[in-house]
Amino acid sequence: MLVLSRKLDESIVIGDNIVIKVVSIDNGAVKLGIEAPKDISIIRDELIQEVKKSNIAAVHKMDESTISELSKLLGK
Repeated sequence: MLVLSRKLDESIVIGDNIVIKVVSIDNGAVKLGIEAPKDISIIRDELIQEVKKSNIAAVHKMDESTISELSKLLGK
């Protein structure tokens, strides 16, 4: 992992077309602005982790009859 220090209004560049800029610093919170092509997905890590946990929980809640019914619907 590369660790960089940046001050307000300073940026880092990733590749040729992604710029991350420190937009504000307030009460220990750093706000970043990200400029990237529209085809690049930018998602907060905690949201990805929450979706993963929800998916795992949903799988564990399914009983055998539910899985069997889904298999029939899917033609498997």
